[in-house]
Amino acid sequence: MRFIIRTIAAAVALWVAIQLVPGIAVSTPSNTARYWGVLLIVALIFGLINAIVKPIVKALGCALIVLTLGLFLLVINAAMLLLTSWIAGQLDIPFHVANFYPAAFWGAIIISVVSWLLGLFIPDND
Repeated sequence: MRFIIRTIAAAVALWVAIQLVPGIAVSTPSNTARYWGVLLIVALIFGLINAIVKPIVKALGCALIVLTLGLFLLVINAAMLLLTSWIAGQLDIPFHVANFYPAAFWGAIIISVVSWLLGLFIPDND
């Protein structure tokens, strides 16, 4: 149940980024079942990328992360959003991030902040 709630929270965070950042788009009619289905699928892809690829990239970029006092994590998050867009394109899912800056960069920041805020309200079950 917690996985489903977190996926919905990630879909909401993606929706907020789509609303606020030009260059991030879902090319289906807004507020339809297909639109929200696309957001849920993209949230699943984004979650898988963050679970599998992101730790490897963070381990390889550890020196840069320390050298930049953590600011390189913003670049990694934006790259993960671009990778999500690319994979969605390969799977014919109508989600697209236009470029690294400003779309992926600011989109990743907005997704992180909104996900964190929504995570405050999701119980941990511990």
